[in-house]
Amino acid sequence: MESIYNNDDLLKMLDQLLIENSSFNWDNFYTDRDRNVPFFANYPDENLVEYFEKGLFQPGKRVLELGCGPGRNAIFFAENGCVVDAVDLSEEALEWGRQRAEKKNLTVNFSKDNIFNLNKNEESYDIVYDSGCFHHIAPHRRMSYLNLVRKALKPNGLFGITCFKQGGKFGGSDISDWDVYRLRSLQGGLGFTGEKLRSIFNDFREVEVRDMKEIDMSKKIFGVSGLLTGVFRKY
Repeated sequence: MESIYNNDDLLKMLDQLLIENSSFNWDNFYTDRDRNVPFFANYPDENLVEYFEKGLFQPGKRVLELGCGPGRNAIFFAENGCVVDAVDLSEEALEWGRQRAEKKNLTVNFSKDNIFNLNKNEESYDIVYDSGCFHHIAPHRRMSYLNLVRKALKPNGLFGITCFKQGGKFGGSDISDWDVYRLRSLQGGLGFTGEKLRSIFNDFREVEVRDMKEIDMSKKIFGVSGLLTGVFRKY
């Protein structure tokens, strides 16, 4: 029955309206592993590496990664002794991640799920990390996303994010939240400014918001221009 009786019904209706207008499929996207896609390289985000180098993120912590893709950051967390739960919608991406972890004899708990269906114990993670998931979240799901991060983190826990910068070379559509529904599309992924990130995550304490640094891939670190990075601490 296409009836709306509560907030969940409304969210599902808006989800469906956007899905119906999109032919994109993440499994198809990850099937060709030789495609020239920068983040297919099995290197961690430069900001993530820096968080460990500066002692902001520490080894041995419990981590939840949202939208982990083929696992490059989840594997880096595991290399630093963290206990990692990594979630994605694409089985192709997850299988790639499992193979990568196995080659390094690392343990990562990869699982296929919609992040909004996660049933994790509250306040069980020291770190929640998202590299490339948030800019694919529609505006009507932001409150659900914020609640997910807030519930997952322990008190004083850290949330790290890497997302499209507005007008960035790899994506970052410059449209309003209302335009998402006028167009029935995220236009490949929403773009953000530092000010907008701070506004969205204003219930958290900002540690840092900055542009991602461009890094030569020969250093085996992922760093490209056109992305924003940030770290926020749960009050």
